[in-house]
Amino acid sequence: MFSKFTSILQHAVEALAPSLPLQEDFVYHWKAITHYYIETSDDKAPVTDTNIPSHLEQMLDILVQEENERESGETGPCMEYLLHHKILETLYTLGKADCPPGMKQQVLVFYTKLLGRIRQPLLPHINVHRPVQKLIRLCGEVLATPTENEEIQFLCIVCAKLKQDPYLVNFFLENKMKSLASKGVPSVISEDTLKGQDSLSTDTGQSRHPEELSGATGMEQTELEDEPPHQMDHLSTSLDNLSVTSLPEASVVRPNQDYNLVNSLLNLTRSPDGRIAVKACEGLMLLVSLPEPAAAKCLTQSTCLCELLTDRLASLYKALPQSVDPLDIETVEAINWGLDSYSHKEDASAFPGKRALISFLSWFDYCDQLIKEAQKTAAVALAKAVHERFFIGVMEPQLMQTSEMGILTSTALLHRIVRQVTSDVLLQEMVFFILGEQREPETVAEISRHPLRHRLIEHCDHISDEISIMTLRMFEHLLQKPNEHILYNLVLRNLEERNYTECKPLCPEDKDVVENGLIAGAVDLEEDPLFTDISPENTLPNQEWLSSSPPATPDHPKNDGKTEVHKIVNSFLCLVPDDAKSSYHVEGTGYDTYLRDAHRQFRDYCAICLRWEWPGSPKALEKCNLEAAFFEGHFLKVLFDRMGRILDQPYDVNLQVTSVLSRLSLFPHPHIHEYLLDPYVNLAPGCRSLFSVIVRVVGDLMLRIQRIQDFTPKLLLVRKRLLGLEPEGPLIDHITLLEGVIVLEEFCKELAAIAFVKYHASSTP
Repeated sequence: MFSKFTSILQHAVEALAPSLPLQEDFVYHWKAITHYYIETSDDKAPVTDTNIPSHLEQMLDILVQEENERESGETGPCMEYLLHHKILETLYTLGKADCPPGMKQQVLVFYTKLLGRIRQPLLPHINVHRPVQKLIRLCGEVLATPTENEEIQFLCIVCAKLKQDPYLVNFFLENKMKSLASKGVPSVISEDTLKGQDSLSTDTGQSRHPEELSGATGMEQTELEDEPPHQMDHLSTSLDNLSVTSLPEASVVRPNQDYNLVNSLLNLTRSPDGRIAVKACEGLMLLVSLPEPAAAKCLTQSTCLCELLTDRLASLYKALPQSVDPLDIETVEAINWGLDSYSHKEDASAFPGKRALISFLSWFDYCDQLIKEAQKTAAVALAKAVHERFFIGVMEPQLMQTSEMGILTSTALLHRIVRQVTSDVLLQEMVFFILGEQREPETVAEISRHPLRHRLIEHCDHISDEISIMTLRMFEHLLQKPNEHILYNLVLRNLEERNYTECKPLCPEDKDVVENGLIAGAVDLEEDPLFTDISPENTLPNQEWLSSSPPATPDHPKNDGKTEVHKIVNSFLCLVPDDAKSSYHVEGTGYDTYLRDAHRQFRDYCAICLRWEWPGSPKALEKCNLEAAFFEGHFLKVLFDRMGRILDQPYDVNLQVTSVLSRLSLFPHPHIHEYLLDPYVNLAPGCRSLFSVIVRVVGDLMLRIQRIQDFTPKLLLVRKRLLGLEPEGPLIDHITLLEGVIVLEEFCKELAAIAFVKYHASSTP
């Protein structure tokens, strides 16, 4: 109470006294602080009971006023005094000792305001960046201390200054050998020291440097030159006797002390106060984006940033329940790492494990954004750490397990983070994790070369429909990501040599080409026995179905006129016989309804693939190795196998299989277009294409519909039920087959629309 009265009285006297020149006023306030340590005998009283906070605030105001009164960039006498007399060094010493109690908080506030309110660059001065570096080491030393808020404010203002002038970061990269030598640490660091959190040193580097407290860093030699000798001795003794016993340290990991700013922020990310942790994450985001190569190298090699990201990802992933509903994983609201606030009581759609799921997805989003913002070499190092320590170390065993519930949950989580990732560098590592790095054509013998890829593709044809659907959806979203390796690894590497085609020399009689560009005597699709009302007696054997489509001749190149695209579109539209069609009975379900979606999706895919510099036309056959055995690859094999069973699979599985195949068809690569969308490609013996697979299905369908009574009315009823035009009623016989026929018809219309849109896009200048 008495001290507050003294402070008020002092302000009154200062208001009435004549104004002193700024420098004299500044020196007066600083000496008032130093006199406190000379004269006081009670160092247990809190700093708020003294005039120190008021004097520090006055010093700041004077410095700001001085700068405002001078030309830009000119250093005034008060600032010169602060720099020359090492005032910041002295304040650091007082703050470290926290004498009187609460002094550390006042020093942090002074540093923060000084750096924030003074416009001229201060950090290049050795008498600024050196004490700032020392004060940084004090931050995050102990978690949940009363000074945490001031610590994070101070660290963030330093980060902001470095963001403005990135070259300044070099002042904050301490010399490793010098730093270690000054601490009496052997210069040889064992390999184990740099591996794993358990074996890392927990030394925070707060050991007292001799020069820090010996005479208060030169304080009595400079700012107190005018003091009487006996007062200088008293002050020196007072500072030397300050208690600097360290408080119990937080569980921190600092192997090298090269980049203390990062280390302190890393410690504060563990703060129980969520706001402090978020601010620390923001500070790290600023630091990783600095373009200085030395800082990036130090960040990834001499700090525990990589370990922090991956270890927290791992612990949050392991904290998830063993079983989470895939729908909950998919539909939980979009996660933003800075807004990870969730109240179970306020959530009407809560489910077991939602809090843990949001925490995991939030931290993954932070890792993704951090890598996205990071300097290039730092981004690569961080992403590789996530790959090795989290993807392989934690996720892969879960995805490779045999428990169906475990497979479903882990695949749903993989699907979610595939959808969520936005960083190109992290996406690259995720793609390598899922698919491997192989780019040579696949062979049946080496189909399981990358075990996880093999397992995931096998899961697309799992005995559990839920697992199949979830894995197919994961691949569908993966194909939409802007990464060239995805499509190349799954499909393109196997189509590179076009050895799915057979190049036959033409006989003289084959040179007689009719007007429509077909070989004379070839059967048009509309006249093919497959597309007439047939009976079992006149069905074609399976081998004949494959070759019933007319081949194109070299004299009639593909896609060079409307006749050609018209034939391709009609080929798909006529695949399903009229007896098996039901869309024309329902309004608004024609082929044209797919055109708009196909146009939009194709445009999006073209934008993604633009930078991959794909060829505009197929590789010339004379340059292709047509003798090599063709294998469509594991991925297409499973999709084609699934497509071949469309009449016997559940409706939801069929929708997902056809969705993935239509996505593949949209890619603007000539080999994909030829293999998936060209009915007239001359297939090599033993090869199959998407069109040939559908032809086989249609042949099977035409045999089976003969045995179903009232096939057409039942088919129409099922379609109307699926569209919600008819209420659910009694169970219909052959429901799986009927639903499969509807999906098949719609898929053929979708492929026709895609072929039409791709043709017009290529013919438009």
